[in-house]
Amino acid sequence: MHHVLSITDAVRTYVKQGAIIGMGGQNINRCPMALVNEVARQRIGDLTVVGCNLSLPLDILVACGLVARTEQGSGNLERYGTLFAWRRAVERGEIEVRDHSHLAMATRFAAAANGVPFMPTRSLLGSDLLTGLAEEGVARLTEDPWNGDPVVLMKALSPDVSLIHAHRADLAGNVVIEGVTSHEVDMVRASKATIVSVEEIVPTLSERPEEVTISGAYVTAVVEAPRGAHPTAVYRRYDFAEDEIKAYQRLARAGGAEFAAWLNDNVLGGDA
Repeated sequence: MHHVLSITDAVRTYVKQGAIIGMGGQNINRCPMALVNEVARQRIGDLTVVGCNLSLPLDILVACGLVARTEQGSGNLERYGTLFAWRRAVERGEIEVRDHSHLAMATRFAAAANGVPFMPTRSLLGSDLLTGLAEEGVARLTEDPWNGDPVVLMKALSPDVSLIHAHRADLAGNVVIEGVTSHEVDMVRASKATIVSVEEIVPTLSERPEEVTISGAYVTAVVEAPRGAHPTAVYRRYDFAEDEIKAYQRLARAGGAEFAAWLNDNVLGGDA
C-alpha cells in the first residue's frame, strides 16, 4: 500500500475535531513539530493530547486555543523549563489535566497495544497520583492474585491518531527511528491511526528489515518533512536549536501580543 500523503492532506484526513492525539517525541528530541503546526494551521480544536512528556508540541497547540484536555507524565522543555502556555491555561482552569507517572502512561499504551483492557504496574504505589487516577476510573489498586502484594491496574488508552517524527520511511509505511523511541512504538500500535513525518522517504526498507522500528501495518500516512522536528533535535541529523527554544520560552512566559504575533508568523502562517 502506498502510504505517502502531503502534510495538508494527512492532517485533514486523519486529525478530527475532538480527537485524542497521541504525541510522539520526548523533551527536546524528535518532536513532530511540522505535523503539530499543520494541525494548528487547520484550526483543529477541542483536542485531548496524551503522551509521556508532551513538550513543545503541546504548548503550541494550547497557545493556539486548540486543547481541551491533557493526559501526561509531564510537560516541560527539559533544561529550558516548564511549558508556560500550558501552565497558564491550567492555572486559569481553561483545560483539564490528568497527571500520570511516565511509566503509568506508557503502561496504558502498552495495554492497548497488546489488545488487553488493562495492564499491571507498581509505578503509582505510594503516590497521590493513584488517588486521582482511581477516582477518574483509569487506575485501580488491587492485589497480586498469587502473593497478595499490592499492584495497580492501568486502563488501556487508544489514541484516535498519533503523530510522530522519524528518520525515514519507505513507500509501504515502514519506519526507522534511530536512537531512543520512548513510548512511541506502543503508542502507535495502540492508535486507531498514525501519521509519521520523516526526514526522508526511501523506496523500500525490505533489504534491511532489521532496521525497521515500526511496521507499515501500524502506519496510516507518511509525510516527507525534512527538519520536521525543528527546533527540537533528531539524533544523528541535527541538534536542537537552543537560541530558538530560549526565544520561544521568553515569549511564551510573557504571553500577550508579542507571543500571539510570533504564533501567527511562525505557526499559523501569518493568516490569523
